Amino acid sequence: MISSAATFRQHQEILAIATQGKSLHNFTSKIQAVVQHSGVKTGLCTVFVRHTSASLIIQENADPDVLTDLAIFFAQLVPEDGRRYRHSTEGLDDMPAHIRSALTKTSEQIPIVNGRLGLGTWQGVFLWEHRQRPHQREVIIHVSGEV
Repeated sequence: MISSAATFRQHQEILAIATQGKSLHNFTSKIQAVVQHSGVKTGLCTVFVRHTSASLIIQENADPDVLTDLAIFFAQLVPEDGRRYRHSTEGLDDMPAHIRSALTKTSEQIPIVNGRLGLGTWQGVFLWEHRQRPHQREVIIHVSGEV
């Protein structure tokens, strides 16, 4: 509950994240830095990736086998087979990247509790690069809440 003396603030930053090709990139600490910079103690952090061939997930941050298994599962679920898809203008991995992005998310909302992301002990926020080659991805972090 926001008290009558509370000050409400909104803060926004755009993070540039360089990917190394198809991989999961944990950038939780960068999001937390934006939350701390905002000064918000209680509120909501929205994370949004500005691309159609990359996505966001909140997932296990301790055992890398979880991320490996997810990548293997998605490779089997959405194979990079040029005979399956009409769209191939940007390469054989492009349409599968769009499908993988559609099956996951382009945004996440995370509560802010006592000035920190309200994630569980084993949760991290990952940018999932679905393309084979490295890219420069932009992620918008929007923080709003009580200071």
